[in-house]
Amino acid sequence: MNNSEKLVDVLNNLVVINNDRVEGYEKAAEESEDYALKTLFLSMAKDSRKFASALAVEVASVGGKVATGTSTAGDLYRIWMDVKAAVTGKDRKAILSSCEMGEDVAQKAYEDALRSDVELMSELRQTLLEQKANLKVAHDEIKGLRDAIPA
Repeated sequence: MNNSEKLVDVLNNLVVINNDRVEGYEKAAEESEDYALKTLFLSMAKDSRKFASALAVEVASVGGKVATGTSTAGDLYRIWMDVKAAVTGKDRKAILSSCEMGEDVAQKAYEDALRSDVELMSELRQTLLEQKANLKVAHDEIKGLRDAIPA
């Protein structure tokens, strides 16, 4: 596999992670009865649409086919959120905990991409670092909201 093919694989993995994130946050917005959380979740979904779009441009620029859809892991995560929401009665802390798990997966995917053996042009590496940093802010916001809820 040449570097372009490896790059397409790495970037498409991040496209799929962002697609998972869009689906997850749209699902979380559906499940939440809290207007502020709905707004936050929809904003985070919007960010991931923007990230996936930027990554898709990079995939296309090296002649790759852009991944569509979500991952099997993301599908399982959303099913788990459905079950958890049903069991917990759409509990705010449970929804935030589920979202934090998704953010952990996104952080790991970006770390893996940045540590991979694929050669990344400096501008692309910077894009990935910026996206990862933005996702870390989202993770910390979700975690902070969750931790602020009394046990």
